[in-house]
Amino acid sequence: MTSAQQGPAGVDQGGATRLERYHAWRDRRIATSRTRRMVWRTIIGALGGLIVVLGLALVPLPGPGWLIVFLGVGVLATEFTWAERLLELGKDLLDKWTDWLGRQPIWVRGLIGLACFVFVCAVVVVTLRIVGAPGWVPDWVPLVR
Repeated sequence: MTSAQQGPAGVDQGGATRLERYHAWRDRRIATSRTRRMVWRTIIGALGGLIVVLGLALVPLPGPGWLIVFLGVGVLATEFTWAERLLELGKDLLDKWTDWLGRQPIWVRGLIGLACFVFVCAVVVVTLRIVGAPGWVPDWVPLVR
């Protein structure tokens, strides 16, 4: 047996998934004390919640907003059953959306892509109007000054 298949205490990890190994580690180290368990869940809840809030703030902007939201829910799902169910629901909805979009004709996909592009451009323009355009943006760029 290789050392990669053994856990920190030499326990056979064989075909265990990363999540199963995490749960085994948590049960050995954290779950032995009620206080440790509460502190650990509080830390995971705060960290996951912070990641979700950051991701939600980034959703309307161009970039990986939804990816960050899913990452935060994934962190929460390591400790909370409701977050695990929410993560599964999100993955199922994403799969259904992707399957539906793949079945559409090219003009529908193009129209949806164009609508998303226009929305992102509008969000950028509104954001630049509210916050102000950086100094490096030339004066001839419309809608941002």
